[in-house]
This record gives sequence, structure tokens and C-alpha cells, in this order.
Amino acid sequence: MESARLPAQPDASPPFTPTHVRALYDTPLFALLDRAREVHCAHHADSRVQLCTLLSVKTGGCPEDCAYCPQSSHHSAGAEAAPAKMLDVAEVLDAAQRAKEHGSTRFCMGAAWREVKDGPAFDRVLAMVRGVKALGLEACVTLGMVTESQAAALKQAGLDAYNHNLDTSRDHYRSIISTRTYDDRLRTLENVRRAGITVCSGGIIGMGETVDDRCEMLRTLANLGPQPESVPINALVRVAGTPLEHLPPIDPLDLVRMVACARILMPRARVRLSAGRTELTREAQVLAMYAGANSIFYGDKLLTTPNPDADEDRALLRDAGVEAMTAE
Repeated sequence: MESARLPAQPDASPPFTPTHVRALYDTPLFALLDRAREVHCAHHADSRVQLCTLLSVKTGGCPEDCAYCPQSSHHSAGAEAAPAKMLDVAEVLDAAQRAKEHGSTRFCMGAAWREVKDGPAFDRVLAMVRGVKALGLEACVTLGMVTESQAAALKQAGLDAYNHNLDTSRDHYRSIISTRTYDDRLRTLENVRRAGITVCSGGIIGMGETVDDRCEMLRTLANLGPQPESVPINALVRVAGTPLEHLPPIDPLDLVRMVACARILMPRARVRLSAGRTELTREAQVLAMYAGANSIFYGDKLLTTPNPDADEDRALLRDAGVEAMTAE
């Protein structure tokens, strides 16, 4: 059918239209994978997969009402909804050292904040960033909204990347979050970019969105100038006590399709296979890597939700014939 055809050659560049992205998404799966693999090999001569570790340095009690999040104070998702004491710098650096010893080259730190506030807590994060960099790891944080001056301080501390996901399309966003606008998210990405920090931004599928919503999220990211250096593709982790707990699981091939489209639209980005991997078969994860995912989050927990354990991931990479990046 005409709609199944790819709309442009592999070097198509932004701005992308909704028609372009939807046609790409609707491409027959084998043809889409062939195209994604071609783009991936053209832009990533290093075929190794980066292992990343994500640690919650301040858990629960978040004032945002994100419908997917067990850390929101608006939901009854158990103990995670209650604020926990922020970790000490030494605790975080111990975790970072263990992550490095187990093969991670990127260490990400998350705090359940709506926004960064200047003061002792932010100063502690800056010390964490400096310590992680001193260990020879890439440092990434996700702290909610951030101002230009705060982004500049993070850059001065040595931060490599700031994660702030768009989550979904602008239209679907309002049914998922009411305490922060879509433009708030885009503004934070602008502030991070101005500070010279690389951007890590992706989204979540399985939140009741349409295919057009998924395509629009990818289109928004791909049309940013410059494009994000890092694009996490997440599947919803359905947590009891959150408004989305009763949604059905995603079709694993939908996640593979999202990875392939992200790779084609953002050829130089590191596409990260992120939350929700515990519900994917080994075959689906390998297929996602073939389609262009060249990073996974490594360790038995992502902030507060489960993740495959390290032994499983090592076996997965070994059986797929894929090597992990090493610290250089």
C-alpha cells in the first residue's frame, strides 16, 4: 500500500512533518528494521552498547501528579509516595563506584523534585556530580525543571547530560500531567542546551496514547535544534496505586518500532532502551538493539521500578554477540 512506503531517503532531515513520521511508523516491520539498521551502521561505527546505572538520590513526595509515577504525592503507590531523606554524597559515590566496577560508564542521578531549588540540596547534587566525574564516569541528572543559572552551575560542576523527558505528545500530555505544562518541559531543555550540557529526552509508550501521539512525540524531539544526544524509549511500568495501573501491557513490537523510528529520525543520538524491559522477552530486547538501541539501563532498579538484574543483562549481551562499552 502507498502508506507503507518510506517517505524519504535515509538522510532525510528535519523539520519533519506529521505525515512523514506516521508513514515511517507504518512501514512494514522488516523494511523498517532494514532501514533503521542501515542508518545505525552509517552513524555508529562503534557497535558496543553503553551500560548506564540510574540511582534515586531523593525518593518520593513529589508534588507533581504524573499519572505513571509511584513517587507522586498525589497517588497512593505505597511507601514510595512518602518523601525519603536525600542520600549523602558518600552514599551516592559508593553506588557510582560499584556501578563502574560492574561495567557502567554512565551514572545517572534522579531526585523526585518538581524543580531545582537553590540551596543545600542542590549544592549536594553539584558535589555528587563532581564526585561521579572524578570516578571517570559520565554524569547525568534528572531533577525536574531547571533555570539557566542552575544549568550553568551543573555544567561548571562537570555534568555531561540532563534528562528531562517529554513523555508523550503535546495533546496527550494534558491527560497525564496537570502540574507542569509541555512548554515547561521544552523550556528546561532549552536552558540545558544553552548551558552546553547534552540533552537526554525521550518518552513513554503504553499510557493510553494513540499511534499519532507516539509519532508526534518523536517528531517534536527530532525537530529540536540540535537534536537530543540521548533518547530514552520507555514502556509504562504499571504500578499499583497510580492512575495507569490497570492499562494493558504494550505489544513488544510497538517498542521495537519506536526504537527503529527514533534511530532513523535522530541518527546520531544514543537511543536508550529504558524502563519496562522486565516485561520484554530476550528476543524483543535483541530486536530493539538490532533496530538501533545502543544503550541499556543496568542494575536491578530504575529509580523505584524493577529492571533486569546484571547477570541477565550480561547473558543477553553475550548471547546477542554484543560488547559493552568500557571506560576510556
